[in-house]
Amino acid sequence: MEITELKDKLLTATLSNVLFDGWTDHAVRSAAAGIGLGPEMVLHAFPEGVADVAAHFSDWADRAMVAAYGAEDTVALGVSARVALAVRLRLAALEEHREAVRSWLAWLALPVHTPLAVRLLYRTVDEIWHTVGDRATDFSYYTKRAMLAGVVSATALHWLGDESEDHAASWDFLERSLKVTTGVGRSMAKTGELAQMLDLAPSPVRFARQLRRRFAGL
Repeated sequence: MEITELKDKLLTATLSNVLFDGWTDHAVRSAAAGIGLGPEMVLHAFPEGVADVAAHFSDWADRAMVAAYGAEDTVALGVSARVALAVRLRLAALEEHREAVRSWLAWLALPVHTPLAVRLLYRTVDEIWHTVGDRATDFSYYTKRAMLAGVVSATALHWLGDESEDHAASWDFLERSLKVTTGVGRSMAKTGELAQMLDLAPSPVRFARQLRRRFAGL
């Protein structure tokens, strides 16, 4: 079995377990046993244990987003619309695992997991920009990713609590957020107020603190 296929299989089995056992090594091992895989296969796929599984969940969602985006006709869409589509497609891929996502974010919100949470967020943001065709290598490379990181994290939290039909409230929130951040980016670029732009960009520490506040009751 190819390593990515093995990881996907173990992840899928684990997602059901985390609803009861949380994001723990026990959840992963019992999931593996349930599909006939021994501890050696778990170690081969995820040598760092549950942290590797949590990271692979993000990677799985990123790959699902890229595949779904490739099937869309985006020729007539502007950059903001393409970014919004990519974010929506990623969350759509996670829809059937919504409770597992809630548990996953609660696990990532723990202070000890802050570096991993930030790394996964920025990897996703980077994947989104590449997927929509952005190939910038100048300073905008960093500012675009910093601004979008705030939008992606806030939209995901909004989506988890959204009970509106077809998540219409979340998509409205996403579009408004993108409009504000892209507008700010253009304004700052015109005026050259670099320090102000960086101050508006989401801090990894603030992101982790937001996660902890959001899931403190779980």
